[in-house]
Amino acid sequence: MKGIRGMNYGATNPVPVEVHTEALGEMVPLYSNDIEQWTAKAGMILRVLVGSTVHGTAIDGQDDIDEMGIAVEQPHTTLGLDSFEHYVYRTVEPHGPVGGQSVVSGPGDLDLIVYSLRKYAGLAARGNPTVLLPLFVPNSAVRYCTELGEELRAHRDMFLSKQCGLRFKGYMHSQREGLMGLRSGGTRNQGRADIRARYGFDVKFAMHMLRLGYQGLELLRTGEITLPMEGHVLEICRAVRNGQRTKEWCLEEALRLEPQLEAAMEHSTLPKEPDWGRINTWLVDAHLRHWGLH
Repeated sequence: MKGIRGMNYGATNPVPVEVHTEALGEMVPLYSNDIEQWTAKAGMILRVLVGSTVHGTAIDGQDDIDEMGIAVEQPHTTLGLDSFEHYVYRTVEPHGPVGGQSVVSGPGDLDLIVYSLRKYAGLAARGNPTVLLPLFVPNSAVRYCTELGEELRAHRDMFLSKQCGLRFKGYMHSQREGLMGLRSGGTRNQGRADIRARYGFDVKFAMHMLRLGYQGLELLRTGEITLPMEGHVLEICRAVRNGQRTKEWCLEEALRLEPQLEAAMEHSTLPKEPDWGRINTWLVDAHLRHWGLH
């Protein structure tokens, strides 16, 4: 907390101080009584760019900035009764949603989520497609990285297994539900009325549905996720995003991808399960080193 002035942990309302840190980035102001923010800042080992930009499907001037960070928890939230799973900062909602309804981010707005290392490892080991991205983004998309962050990216193979295919397929279904208007209300993505009015359907749901299929296939077949996307799969995703494919075409393509995913799971050289023992050993060692106990 070097250089921080005006600390007031007893304040009723968060009071911004004009200080920023490399760990959280220049778009996130520090708040003196936001305990989750300070936990994220103090434990940050990796923060990367995610979202459409890193996939290569962003449209200039139309996308927000999505970032994901990973932080080692402090001893009191790991060994004590307190807990920390994640910290969220959004430019349009710096103190969270008002009245329970989230605001849609606009061009240039930041959406940042920072997971605890333990929470992150559990999600990654279960094949969460979004959470796996920091392990594969190019160096140009890395915003902040410590030695532990480099180790995490270097040992990404311990998280990968055939189970990833099930998660990619499940996320594809979730995007299809959004495309078909079957998701429950109240989510930010349900507010993209401008996109539906322009193209007749939500092209972002359609694009992400196919992207997940293509990336899931690549991961199962090669153990890699190429970021940004390349070749014909990138051309297809960008064409969908620009409204150059119909809703029916997108749904048919998704149906074509599903049996390919199932076949790829069956024949993949990835292990049946992630390397739980190796993950657990590294997590314990990473926490002890971060706390200065090694």
